[in-house]
Amino acid sequence: MLTERQNKLLRIIVEEYVKTASPVGSKALCDELNCSSATIRNEMATLENVGFLEKTHTSSGRVPSEDGYRYYVNNLMKPKEMTGEDMLKLQTLFDNRELVLSDAINKSLEIVSEITNCTSLVLGSSSSINRLKQVEVVPFDNNKVIAIVITDKGHIEHKELNIEDGISVDEVKKVVELINKLLVGTPLDEISAKLEFEIKPRIASYVKSHEALYQVFYNAFSEFSNKSHMHMAGRTNLLNYKEFDNTSKIREILDKFDDDKMVQKIEAEENDINVYIGHENNFDDDVSIIKTKYVVNGEEGTIAIVGPKRMDYEKVVSLLEFIKQNIER
Repeated sequence: MLTERQNKLLRIIVEEYVKTASPVGSKALCDELNCSSATIRNEMATLENVGFLEKTHTSSGRVPSEDGYRYYVNNLMKPKEMTGEDMLKLQTLFDNRELVLSDAINKSLEIVSEITNCTSLVLGSSSSINRLKQVEVVPFDNNKVIAIVITDKGHIEHKELNIEDGISVDEVKKVVELINKLLVGTPLDEISAKLEFEIKPRIASYVKSHEALYQVFYNAFSEFSNKSHMHMAGRTNLLNYKEFDNTSKIREILDKFDDDKMVQKIEAEENDINVYIGHENNFDDDVSIIKTKYVVNGEEGTIAIVGPKRMDYEKVVSLLEFIKQNIER
């Protein structure tokens, strides 16, 4: 158990390092703690011995260790009161009744990404929960159309489809009309099977190129069903932090953001707002992830913030609590 002075010292060092990314020396702490430099050095040595502080190679100052951040989050952190401006931006968004819930969540996390200079993610519910509401196609080039799939949860997916020579736009539209007539209300992960057994036999009678068109839509829906709704904002924000000035390291993290399987590891399993520091998360040892699960009308999803280990934990936790409350109200 740390003494009151050691707790205060660790809190100051963590918060100062979060702001500056510079090791904190004893001289900078004397006035704030009303102690001599020697006393501060002794206390810092104690915190280092218990594993909460680390020395750097370039300075005599100290920086928080992963264990130090964990102790800070568990014992010293106090959720930071949101500014009126931040609260107004987010509240205005959630009060906008013209936005479907998924759009409000996505836009709120974009705002949080700007406020925190971190990367934000929304991982939505799986295709088994989302049911087909409508399919639209928009011709935009020779032999190409955009297929737009809208679900009952308000999610929208789109995919560019390449159509073989000799297939007319009218034939494509006939298939879409049949899909909308027979498959609306079907869970996305069941559509491929129904295309095989219900749609394919019917289109053969009045669509000349039925085999090719069936395959195009079968492939598209197979891709949609294997993809959870995911939205990311501030993907390159980590480039702004000193600890990520190593080109190979930042490339490694950005590659993980592009890997759907890695991103899915961020999915939350608990409703509480939880903080995973460094090796505690299974995404990357050099970042921290703060995340929580939300549940609305039976639909589950995850909201998460990914940042450096010296992220402003107090601020991020407060922002996520506010967003979660508004999502689930």
